[in-house]
Amino acid sequence: MANASAPTSPHTTPEPSTQAAAPAADDDYDPDDEDTTETPLPVIPPEDGTAAPSGAAPASAQAHAPDQTAPTTPVPAAAPAPALGDTMAARARSLLVPVADAEPRPAEPPSVAPVLPGRPVADRPQVRAPGPVQGELHGVACPWCATPNNPDRHFCVRCAMPMTLEDRSSIRLPWWRRLFNRNGASPWAGDRPRLRRTFDRILSWVVAAVVLTLVIIAAMNTPEAIQATRDHFAKRAPVAPDSFAASRSYPGHKPELAFDKINNSWWGPGVSQSGEGEWIEARFDEPTRLLDLIITSGTSVRPDQLNQSALPHRIKATITLKDGKTTTREITLDQSSGGQRRAFRVGEVTKVRFTIESSYMASGSKQVSIAEIEFFGRSSANST
Repeated sequence: MANASAPTSPHTTPEPSTQAAAPAADDDYDPDDEDTTETPLPVIPPEDGTAAPSGAAPASAQAHAPDQTAPTTPVPAAAPAPALGDTMAARARSLLVPVADAEPRPAEPPSVAPVLPGRPVADRPQVRAPGPVQGELHGVACPWCATPNNPDRHFCVRCAMPMTLEDRSSIRLPWWRRLFNRNGASPWAGDRPRLRRTFDRILSWVVAAVVLTLVIIAAMNTPEAIQATRDHFAKRAPVAPDSFAASRSYPGHKPELAFDKINNSWWGPGVSQSGEGEWIEARFDEPTRLLDLIITSGTSVRPDQLNQSALPHRIKATITLKDGKTTTREITLDQSSGGQRRAFRVGEVTKVRFTIESSYMASGSKQVSIAEIEFFGRSSANST
């Protein structure tokens, strides 16, 4: 019966398991290298009145079970467990302690109360009354505004007028000032007369004469300028003369054939060489204003017939006006076929004579010829 297991005394404290202790003999052992999931926590001795763990109680009872027949003596309390120290287990256990959340700090009241943004207000102009003008109290009074001024001033500090009353009636103003200053008003303060010299006077008279001449010329030529403008923009219309004449004519080629508006008929003087001095004339019963002129040289407008006769080169046009006066125009033609237009602006014409002065391709077997002469005036559509 001595080996029979006796009931465990309530004062008996089981010893901690040797397997739970850390290997102290190993010098290379470092508790920080162990993982918290594999390292077992140290056994905590139970307090008085609490039961031992179920897994460790049978083994401890078998190993240290006292003899039931022997007198029981109280077992001294187990020594407290050594300090855990700074180990991974202690760190893991510290993480299991619940930590209360930090309470939110109350918001501090603002030092300045919030306000709405202000609207900028423009500065209002300040109306100020005119103050007294600074000057010497007992100075020289201005003859214009009676403001006292320092004795060394030449012009008033307030009105800027001269401090002395000068007689400027004897000062002669330039002609352009006399032209627009008939009332003889006094000049402003500080206005000094310009020095007049003999050359300046002569130049002034020359300029005045040139301006007057231009004005007179413009006034005299204004009607002609208006007429020239109207002629430039007017529509043209053909004008036929009423009668014809010539110095001489080749048989079958009378002067009216040059004005019949047919290009294959022509006029010729019937003499060889250039025909210098020969003329053909167109007459108008009523004075007519002529604007343009077209002359067709040779016997026709065909280029292959240019060599059949001489062609007029320079022609002098003698124009007789309604009042009997005559004027001349020089017409120079090209050595080409077809009509050649020339400006011929003259008014109130009663007669036009064309005198040949030189010709192209003149020879003893050829005579000069003119196929057509056409006049153009202002169209009647311009008057509507």
